[in-house]
Order: sequence, then structure tokens, then C-alpha cells
Amino acid sequence: MPPNRSDHTLPLRPPGPPRPPVLTEVDPARPPVLTGPGRALAVAVLLAAALAGCGAAGSGSGSAVARASAVSAAATAPASAAPVAPAASVAPAASALADEESAFVAAIARVLPSVVEIRTRSGLGSGVVLDARGDILTNAHVVGDGTDGLQVLLSASAAPVPASLVGVYRPDDLAVIKVSGVPGLRPAVFGDSAKLVAGDVVLAIGNPLGLNSSVTEGIVSAVGRTVSEPAGHGSPGATLPDTIQTSAAINPGNSGGALATLDGEVVGIPTLAATGQAGGAVPGIGFAISSNIALSIASQLVAAGRVANPCTDRCPAAGAQDHP
Repeated sequence: MPPNRSDHTLPLRPPGPPRPPVLTEVDPARPPVLTGPGRALAVAVLLAAALAGCGAAGSGSGSAVARASAVSAAATAPASAAPVAPAASVAPAASALADEESAFVAAIARVLPSVVEIRTRSGLGSGVVLDARGDILTNAHVVGDGTDGLQVLLSASAAPVPASLVGVYRPDDLAVIKVSGVPGLRPAVFGDSAKLVAGDVVLAIGNPLGLNSSVTEGIVSAVGRTVSEPAGHGSPGATLPDTIQTSAAINPGNSGGALATLDGEVVGIPTLAATGQAGGAVPGIGFAISSNIALSIASQLVAAGRVANPCTDRCPAAGAQDHP
């Protein structure tokens, strides 16, 4: 096998005296021009000569030290130094990141006090405060038939308070419950879900697995989805129109909570997550009932305890409704 190139040695030129620097003819009116491989050494020699001339007019010992220092510095300096480009500024990127973080913090601070935990003897879920009178919007499958010991844990409370059922509309899996005599309730601000587009950043806020006041982040993956949820405890199942598909994690306990924008507006009610053939949840695929549908149903339940005019598609925004 032929040897590698690294096995070969290259002949070296025999050592000899260093080549002196080549100097061009010196014009008294122009500084000398240096060429050749000994340029650095030549610079040192010329600087030494110049300093020697200056030293003749100054004190002996001081000028000698100065000359020696200058010559040493010149001899060790590189022959040429390429200009160093300034490092790219990271200030704009850092500022953008700080602005984004501030938007997240502000949105969560605005929405979180309006999200409650709903407890029954058979499970738990989440809800969103509708008004200062104590009406709370949630999913029908969270409250069941309303006789299962409803309790509400507010975001700023240490102990739950009892709640009563106002009304249920199972075709859209929505319900309204009520707490009484609770001061300081903060109603949520609802946005127009019809304005959502794929790519909008959203936050799912609720109580997944009993971890109260939890927040997950994602985007709107699609709008206008029609999905079917399976039957379960207290719910015969429903086909939900015009839902919002999101990549924000939705886990058991998130149902009935808030899907909010970075403006701090609630635009959906997280309701279910996609499941695979084996029955497990599929990460990154969840669905929320649009806020326009949810508010249309909720306002009728609060007003009359029933729904006379169901809204299934292109419901009006919150500002266009007789929302309590």
C-alpha cells in the first residue's frame, strides 16, 4: 500500500544568514518605502534610527530607554494587521425578545384572574368569568348534570366556593354556572374569534390535571374546523362547528378555560384534544370553541336559562351581542 502523504518529508533549504530588508531609494521629501520579507525588521531599524536622532537632543539615559522600548515594540509587531470588523450588534434582537416576553407576561396577567377551577365529585375543569355578578362560562361536559357538588376555586382564593347551574346547551358543549356573594370578580375581555388567522400566537390558560393557573403557548393552526367529541360522563357527545385548532397543549382539566391572544382577549374555550388510534392524546392538536359561538350561547343561558337561537357559524362578535 502506498504511503500516505504525511509519511513523506519535504526537503528544507539549508540554513543561511537572514536576508536583509530591501529598501527603495530614499527621497528626502518622502518617507521610505519598505519591501521584502524583512519588512518588520526594517521598520524596527528605521524607528531606531529616528529615535536615535531625537535622543541626541534629549537626555542620555532617558532617551536610551525610550529608544529600546520603541525598537522592541516595533520588532515584535506584526508586519501587517487586517482591520477587525466590528461584531454585529445584538441589541435589536435582544430588544425584540424582551418585547415578546413582555407581551406574554402582560397577556397572562390580564387573563389569568378571570379563569377559575371548577370541581365536581367526579372530576375537575376550568371556567371563564363572564360578569361581576358571578356568571361563569364553561363546557357542558365539565359540569355534567349540575348536581354533582359544583364548586369553584377562584384564581386568588385558597378555598373553593359553592356554585349553581344556570343552564346547559349540550349541542355545543357549553354551560353557565354561577357563584354568589363573591366580591372582586374580574370578567374576562372577549375578542372577535372571526378575526383569527393561522399563525396567530395564542395561550391556553386553565387547570390541566389539577395544576391550577397553568399556561401553555402555541399558535392557531387552523380555523373553521368541525370536530366531533366522544360521549362521556354527563355528555352525550357533540359535533362542534367552527372550532379553532391550536398547537397549544390542551390536557384534561383545561376544558372550559380560556384560549387567549397576546392582547389579553379570550377568543376560544378549550374543549378537547385529538386522540390517536390507541386512544392517547396527539400532541399539538387541540380544539377550542370559538368565542363568538360561546358568547352567543352564554348570553341566552344567562338571560333565559335556555337557547332559543343557536349560532353555529359566523356568529357576531362580542360587541354586537346583548352580552350580560
